[in-house]
Amino acid sequence: MIAALQPAQGGYLARYERHWQHDVKEVWSWLTENDKLTQWFPELEVGELREGGVIKFNMPNGTVIPMDILELCQDQVLAFTWDEDRVRFELHVEPHGGCRLVFSEYLHQITEHTPRDLAGWHVCLDVIEALLEGRTIASRKDMWNSWYVKYKQLTDTVLTNQA
Repeated sequence: MIAALQPAQGGYLARYERHWQHDVKEVWSWLTENDKLTQWFPELEVGELREGGVIKFNMPNGTVIPMDILELCQDQVLAFTWDEDRVRFELHVEPHGGCRLVFSEYLHQITEHTPRDLAGWHVCLDVIEALLEGRTIASRKDMWNSWYVKYKQLTDTVLTNQA
């Protein structure tokens, strides 16, 4: 299901929601343990897992971009800067087992790059789900291409409605 994108104070909020039949602690480990994190986002690395700590974005050219951890609550919330924006993972225990993951990206503005980012996060969440289930994704690029078209339409619609 495509993310919801709506105006928010000072910009926009993209919100994804997933319901997984996996324990919160297991899902948390995929967000915070480097050996698992790099399986769904190879460029990311947890430096210091604490509020005020850092997550590193390792660029292909060797440059490392530090991203500040803004909020951390063990097994519940991980929020960090994402360039000029910020992202937030929330995990909630489901009453009948499993967990609900809510991923939000707070965007200060919608740019040409926004649908690329939104499609990328969508694929990342799908890859985490596949990894949790012991599956692999044949082609992340094909998935991304499909979602990019949808997120381009979504961002265009939101911008048109704001005009």
